[in-house]
Amino acid sequence: MRTLIESPLRGLAAACLFVLVTASCAAFGNSYEDSLSAAQRGDTRQLVGILARGLDPNTIDAQGNTLLILAAREGHLLTVDALLSHRANVSQRNFVGDSALMLAVLRGHVAIVDRLLDAGAEIDHEGWTPLIYAAFEGHLDILDRLLVRGANVDALAPNGSNALMFAARNGHIHVVRRLLQAEADVEQRNDRGQTAASWALENGNTQIAELIEQERRRRAAQPPRLQIELR
Repeated sequence: MRTLIESPLRGLAAACLFVLVTASCAAFGNSYEDSLSAAQRGDTRQLVGILARGLDPNTIDAQGNTLLILAAREGHLLTVDALLSHRANVSQRNFVGDSALMLAVLRGHVAIVDRLLDAGAEIDHEGWTPLIYAAFEGHLDILDRLLVRGANVDALAPNGSNALMFAARNGHIHVVRRLLQAEADVEQRNDRGQTAASWALENGNTQIAELIEQERRRRAAQPPRLQIELR
């Protein structure tokens, strides 16, 4: 008799467990999609509510973009702040190598760049860097911030070009002047053999090319620095 009673009870318990698990999975799926949408739209209240239910703040989409990357890319400062307060990984990069800082730099979101830098976002790494993105787009204010934080002025993109070369190519003369002031390498050649000056000329940026050539001549005329070794 005991066996006959327990069997339907066990079946009922298993059925209930299946329903609960299925509902939980569906809810998680909805939370996952909702979190990505909230990060992109800047719906901070909805996103915080989802995080409070236990969603990982480092959740990624199909391209490897974290919630923080999505919010930073779209310029949602309050959402970025909320994710940082939930200890989102500030330096995580997506599948093509872009971080939240890199995409904020690329889009020119100055306030978000400041937040991410204050949170310890990585500045120098292999491949494209925030400084190169700033130079490419001509974001002088952001470029200054990165240089002040110690960004490597001669970091190289995968094609062997440095920030000065991209700024020269794209005609950003104010960025070129700032990079020359920071002693950017004027002799660097990329994988096509181009220098900053030659790339500027190829794109019709003659004033920039002359500016770089003047700086190159000035450096060549300087006497070598005296180094005294103390023993």
